[in-house]
Amino acid sequence: MDHANYRNTISQSINLIEARYQHFSFQRHYHLDFHIGLITQGEQKFHHQGCTHHVGHGQVVIMQPDELHDGHSVLDSGYQTKVFSLDPKWFSELAHEEKPQQVVTFRQAVLNDPTIFNQLYHLHQLLANDNLSQLAKDCLPLEGFEQLFKHYGYGEAPQVQQLGSQSTEILKEFIWQNIDQPIRLEQLSALCELTPTQFQRHFKAKLGISPYAWLSRLRLEKAMKLLRDGHSATQVAHQVGFYDQAHFSKAFKTSFGITPKQINS
Repeated sequence: MDHANYRNTISQSINLIEARYQHFSFQRHYHLDFHIGLITQGEQKFHHQGCTHHVGHGQVVIMQPDELHDGHSVLDSGYQTKVFSLDPKWFSELAHEEKPQQVVTFRQAVLNDPTIFNQLYHLHQLLANDNLSQLAKDCLPLEGFEQLFKHYGYGEAPQVQQLGSQSTEILKEFIWQNIDQPIRLEQLSALCELTPTQFQRHFKAKLGISPYAWLSRLRLEKAMKLLRDGHSATQVAHQVGFYDQAHFSKAFKTSFGITPKQINS
């Protein structure tokens, strides 16, 4: 049976997920946050940057923001995972405090390192413990991620994806400001000083998905954040541009494997 528990921590930059997926499959999608997953049982298969990966118990999956991937269980019995969902800016500053202009990245998407796995597993458990002091939880992330940064991470300048006269970051800012509105292809293409046809072709070539799929994911990522902040599913649907509650619930469950109401339950 599929089940996912999304948990806030005392830091707005760190959220935790603990899940078991048996029948649910993730379609091609991306995250706005860093996702670091620990496979605690079973085996998962996913496609990422032209490669197919099989990961099992004791392995770590590092999925950087905006990178397309999918995922499903290899075994009929499913797989279990513990995931860190991390704010990218905060995570980069934690890794490279002396070079705040850099973003942290990693040399590989899958790690087969028992020491790192055990450190991250322990960190996940500690951050989920409501009885720990504030100071302990403030100090834990650097201690828990330090060896991961040291052995597998490095800093680099932020990558800018250009679309016509603008970048994808400018497009994101436009969408955040208008996310509750019916956004048109003509608006996005005009922003980039491209024709609608040029915009569609350039967008798909650079990002690997259609503008519609990209916008839908942005809306659902925003919806997840609002739900975790305590907003009701009905409020959130309208705030992110879904004017039909049933459509919103279906899209959300298709993307995350649970309904919006299960986030607050």
